[in-house]
Amino acid sequence: MNVKNITSLLILMILPLSAHLSFAQTDLEGSKDHPLISRYPGSVIYRYDAKEFDEYVLPLGKLQGQDFQKSRKVEGKTTRIAYTTPEGRSIFEVYHNYEMALKNAGFKILYSGKGENELGDGFDMIYDMGGGDRDQYRFLSAQLSRPEGDVYVALFVTGGNGGQSQNELDIIETKPMETGLVTINAEALANDIAKSGHVAIYGIYFDTGKSDVKPESDQTLKEIARLLEKNPGLKLYVVGHTDNVGELAYNMKLSQDRADAVVKVLVSTHRVDPNQLKAYGVGPLSPVASNETDDGRAKNRRVELVKQ
Repeated sequence: MNVKNITSLLILMILPLSAHLSFAQTDLEGSKDHPLISRYPGSVIYRYDAKEFDEYVLPLGKLQGQDFQKSRKVEGKTTRIAYTTPEGRSIFEVYHNYEMALKNAGFKILYSGKGENELGDGFDMIYDMGGGDRDQYRFLSAQLSRPEGDVYVALFVTGGNGGQSQNELDIIETKPMETGLVTINAEALANDIAKSGHVAIYGIYFDTGKSDVKPESDQTLKEIARLLEKNPGLKLYVVGHTDNVGELAYNMKLSQDRADAVVKVLVSTHRVDPNQLKAYGVGPLSPVASNETDDGRAKNRRVELVKQ
């Protein structure tokens, strides 16, 4: 993935840990802090860009030539803010305040590095920032999982010029895939199962990390029940699948709990014969897309009906 195609970086923060300082300069006209993240006290915005929807390549590894060893392409509302920090504040102090605030707010650090040896030659050019000792540059990328859409953050802190450090915060707020645009029916389910022995279902919804079937799943469950009613000899495995975010053991249990919940609702609410269904969970072990993108992870989070 070529860094020339990078349109913005993500970053988030909650409250810096240092005491408040007075502002000696004026922010760039039209700029403002992101509502999810405060600035380091006494900092001044000198560059600002916000887009309602854009794509962004988040570094997850060292820069080698024109490519990162590892990265993740994300899409959503992007906000890019560059600050000049107060004189006398070190790169480490600014960076550490942001890092601790992110962790305290529940963000997962995806990647971090210091200096050219860890980040790669030319890393500062991505942000158009420089000055000071390149061996002291610091970067991190982080993720917060939310039901309304994940948030990604990238933080880059450099020495800047004239004794003042600089830091850039880029924030991307993703949105969950819009649902309800395509409906399924019992006939289509029967055709797919006849052709391939299984069918992936994306109309059964759960909150992040939970196994309770959400009410908006009802129409899909009615069609599954109708399929089984019309085909009393048909027996299905109800198989839960997850993406690979989190520990394997956690995802295996979550997928089993979700499969069990689907069977329970089909039997108790839609009066399906329990002998027609068996629930299993396979977690992230059978992906249908790459887990490196939001879209891929969304496709991997599914329930499948498999003919016994």
